[in-house]
This record gives sequence, structure tokens and C-alpha cells, in this order.
Amino acid sequence: MAGYTITVAQQKGGSGKTTVAVNLAVHLRDAGHSVAVLDTDPQGSMGRWFMTRHEATGGDPGMEFSTASAWGVGYECDKLKRSNDFVIVDTPPKADSDLRPALREADLVIVPVSASQLDLWATEAVLELIDRARKPALTVLNRARAGTRLSGEIVAQMQDLAAPVAETVLGNRVIFAEALGQGFGVTERQRTSAAASEIAALAEEIVVMLRV
Repeated sequence: MAGYTITVAQQKGGSGKTTVAVNLAVHLRDAGHSVAVLDTDPQGSMGRWFMTRHEATGGDPGMEFSTASAWGVGYECDKLKRSNDFVIVDTPPKADSDLRPALREADLVIVPVSASQLDLWATEAVLELIDRARKPALTVLNRARAGTRLSGEIVAQMQDLAAPVAETVLGNRVIFAEALGQGFGVTERQRTSAAASEIAALAEEIVVMLRV
């Protein structure tokens, strides 16, 4: 049986797409799944993370990595799914033709939403593309500051979007950036931390949605 493709997409830059993608990949791998990551963003942030990981682990990153431009996404996803339980796809920060191939390949699209009104507005355009591709989506509040009025307001407004909202909220935690910069995920750097618990909870919601 071929694996599942999880595409992480958001129109607005700075939403934390790559951070969410690599942390999900690491957690799923640590949970015993075979995982591949696919970077379709010309900025190459996921690729930089993977190369850093390759060096930090002595050449044993524990997962496959590939890159693709828009036209090559389908081919790479098909290839990677044949040998992996999950393929995690990072995408360009824009809602146009470059994003559509990655949406078409998705079994589920994760849409990180930073706790700002601008990010919320940008999410609407991405969800329209996802709807046209007839793919399921899950929005996730990311980089939230606990207890702030803004985070609460954004969560409330997310309920009106054309996609379900994850119960899990990812906090604005320094360890996410630190671990990524070292080529790791938070579950590898601080296994018992709040950040690791958040990623584990989000992964569980995703697994349930995919009925793995």
C-alpha cells in the first residue's frame, strides 16, 4: 500500500510552514513510520534543514529527502510514497499555479495560521485553492502566545473558515527555531517539553483524520 502525502501550505510567508513540516516528519519517524520530506519551495528552507541534519547525524538522517519544482511534484510524490508511510511536502509561500500540484497530491493539507489578522486573511485564498482541488484541510494556529486576547480572537475567527481547526495549538516557543537550526525536531531535542507534546498531539489528530 502506498503511503500518505501531507502537504503543508500557506500563502503568507513567515507562517511557520517549514517548522511544522519538519517537526511532523521527525515525530512520525520517531513513532516508527518511514518518512520522506519533499521541498517544493524555491527558498529551499527544508533542504537547508535536511542538509544540516545529514551532517549532524553523521550521514544518517533517518528519512528520505527530495526536491521538485511544480511540474515534478507528482512524480516525486509517487516515487517516495512507494517506499514510505508518509511524504511531507513543504510548499512555496503563495497561492498560485506553483502550489496546485502539491495540493493535488495531498491526502491532507495542513495550513498553519500565525496569530495575526494578516495570516487569517491570507488563509482564505489558500483554502479556496484546496477546495478547488477537492482535498481535505486542517488549519492549525501556530506561534500562539498563551493567554493573549489576540490568540483567542484568531482561534474564534478560524472557526468561520472553510476547513476544520485543529484542537492542538502550537505555541511561540524558542525551541522550535533552535531545533530546526540544528537539523532536528523538538521531539529529539526536548522530548518532554510542551513543544514536543504539541507536535505529538497535532500528529495524532492528523493520523486520526487519515485513518492510518
